[in-house]
Amino acid sequence: MQERPNVIVDKTFEFALLIVEFAEKLESTRKYVVANQLLKSGTSVGANVREAQNAESKADFIHKMKIAAKEADETEYWLLLCQKSENYPDCDLLQKEVKEIVRILSKIIASSKINRINANRN
Repeated sequence: MQERPNVIVDKTFEFALLIVEFAEKLESTRKYVVANQLLKSGTSVGANVREAQNAESKADFIHKMKIAAKEADETEYWLLLCQKSENYPDCDLLQKEVKEIVRILSKIIASSKINRINANRN
């Protein structure tokens, strides 16, 4: 039996791979602090989304997705810092990707809250 594709799991995993590659570029130019911060927050997004897939309850799922959204927001901050700083590699693709991830996570969180409320009414 084949599993259904999970867009947010796949997207955040691919994003993490891009973040690792970008962090390595930053390290090669001795931008260690930003590289480390980006590596932590950028890979944490997907880790939290994946952990949410095994949540113990709808509330736990929402909580883990909210953590993923916070990590995505932090990643967006570090990427903006890279964009505005001199002598940093181009990060436009990463910025576009993280914004899309934030939008998807926001929709997942909102619809999960509605589903939880409706389930509690029945």
